Amino acid sequence: MRPLLTIFIVCAIDVLGFGVIVPLVPYMADRFGAAPWMVTWILGSYSLCQLVAAPFWGRLSDRYGRRPILITSMAGACLSYFVLGFAPGLAWLLVSRMLSGFMAGNISAAMAYAADVSLPEQRARALGTVGAAIAVGFMIGPALGGVLVGNDVHNASFLRPAMVSAALSVVAMLLVALLLRESHTAEQRLANRAGASPLTALRTLATRPALAWLVLAGLLVTFSQATLESIVALWGLKRFGIGPRSIGYLLFGLAAIAVAMQGGFVRMLAPRFGEHRLALGGISAYVFGLLIVGTAASLGVAIFGLALCGAGSGAFSPAASALASKQAGVGNRGVVMGSYQSGASLARVLGPLSSGFVFGRFGPGAPFLVGALVTLQAAWCMLAARRAGAAGGAA
Repeated sequence: MRPLLTIFIVCAIDVLGFGVIVPLVPYMADRFGAAPWMVTWILGSYSLCQLVAAPFWGRLSDRYGRRPILITSMAGACLSYFVLGFAPGLAWLLVSRMLSGFMAGNISAAMAYAADVSLPEQRARALGTVGAAIAVGFMIGPALGGVLVGNDVHNASFLRPAMVSAALSVVAMLLVALLLRESHTAEQRLANRAGASPLTALRTLATRPALAWLVLAGLLVTFSQATLESIVALWGLKRFGIGPRSIGYLLFGLAAIAVAMQGGFVRMLAPRFGEHRLALGGISAYVFGLLIVGTAASLGVAIFGLALCGAGSGAFSPAASALASKQAGVGNRGVVMGSYQSGASLARVLGPLSSGFVFGRFGPGAPFLVGALVTLQAAWCMLAARRAGAAGGAA
């Protein structure tokens, strides 16, 4: 089996398990009596731990290989699903999300793997494959979670979806162990056993201005994605009275569009327009989508806005990831991609922390309008990244 196809299947199955849980956590927290701001803080705790752990896992993948990190992080995710399924209250729900976040080393390792096995001119396509796999997981996962739970929030059992997620993590681990060959050679790993430190990610950004701008652009776009994901269940419940199953279907459609963009259209658009223009187009679509969702008076109009968000995310993510990967050499690709993922992880902390407050203070549509304003600034960062890359002779 070809390496990119294998990593696609592994990532899709692994993220599918995560996606099953995503739309259910707000309802679990609400059942335990959490206020809106507390719900989004619990969601943000995952990303806070991921923020701390992403450079660490990226550094370890450079030193010890991609496969061990993928297996270890999936084992940790499996354990977190067991904790979540049996959580008796908010404290254990929080523990499960923090554990899952700390063990989330799979994304940066998977991106580093895709970069390892692709040529520079094919990097956007390879990373688009990983992005499409992630989107597939988020496409099917929330819908599956909604089906397993149903629309009756008060009587739903959350144990079954948690066990399904745990089982999917086991399947993904087995696939890595049996089918995925190591992409980072022993010589490359040996060269990276010395000199790594907790400040590696900061030094990486300090010495690569273009990468620093790309990280900031990714942070701003991901802030809005995290805002949308953290508040969409409460938004749907308060504005249109829809439950977990309907939210799962909405997220299914949103991710389906992102999959189509990353898995198909990016392959055609990236060679024609280049990664920078593709990323700028994605930012524009996402901004307009958020504005529509935030002001929509009907569910149909809101769905159109969500579709634009899906298209924008699907265009931006692989283009920006490809540009970030071009800032790395063979020996430090894990560190560079881990540093890039750190920006996204920080955004996934800030988005939920702010969305609950904005939602409670200014109404259901306000978080989306704030997200549109924030995302718009990412366009300036992409232009700055292009200038810095040209000045430094980088791609």
